Amino acid sequence: MAESTLAVGADARETLKVLALQGALADRAHVTCSGLAERLDVSTQTASRRLQELEDADLIEREILADGQLVHATDEGERVLEREYADYRRLFETDRSIALAGTVTSGMGEGRHYISLPGYMRQFEGKLGYEPFPGTLNVELDRDSTRARAGMDALDPVRIDGWEDEDRTYGPAFCWPATVEADGATYDRAHVIAPERTHHGQDKVELIAPDRLRDRLDLADGDRLTVRVAEES
Repeated sequence: MAESTLAVGADARETLKVLALQGALADRAHVTCSGLAERLDVSTQTASRRLQELEDADLIEREILADGQLVHATDEGERVLEREYADYRRLFETDRSIALAGTVTSGMGEGRHYISLPGYMRQFEGKLGYEPFPGTLNVELDRDSTRARAGMDALDPVRIDGWEDEDRTYGPAFCWPATVEADGATYDRAHVIAPERTHHGQDKVELIAPDRLRDRLDLADGDRLTVRVAEES
C-alpha cells in the first residue's frame, strides 16, 4: 500500500473528522473547546490539547477568538480524511475501481529516464507483463478526482521494488492497472505509476503502457480523458 492512515493517531483522526463535520473542511468552522469536548465525549482540556496537536501537525489552521476559534483543515488534514475514507471503501464497497477525470499535461521529462533504467525495466517486464514505452503520460486531475484519488489507497498495487547500482539508490514504486478513455477510444493495458518519492502532488497521475499513449489515443496537451484504476487481480 502507498500510504496509511496509521501514520496519524486514531484520536487525531476522530477529532479531525468531527471538525470536518462542523464545516472545517469546506470553510472555517467556529468551534469551542466545550462544544468539541461534548461531541468527542472527552474533557474540555482534552479537546483543547487535541486541537493544539492537530495544529502542531499542520493538519488544521486556526484563529483564536473571544468566543472560541475558527478552524480550517489544511491540505494535509484533508488528505488524512481522504485516506480514512479509502479505508472504509475497502471494507464496505464491492466496486474495486476508481474513475479519475482530468486533462493531458506535459511532464518534466523525468519519466523517460527512470522508466528506462534496467532495475525498473526488468521488474516491469516480469510483474506487469510488458516493456513500457520510455516515458509517462501525465494527467492533471479535476478537483473531484483529486479527492477521489485517495481511494487508490484501498486498491492493492503491484509493487516495484527499490534497487541500487554503483552510483545511487533508487526507490520503490507502485503500479495499478488502468484503462484510459478519451474521445470514444479506449486503451486497457496501462498502469498508473506512483513513485514513493515524486515531484507530483495529489492532483496529478502518471501512466505507463507498452505504447506511446499520446499516439494511440491521439492526445495533445489539454485533451480530456478518464482513467479507470483497478487493483491487481
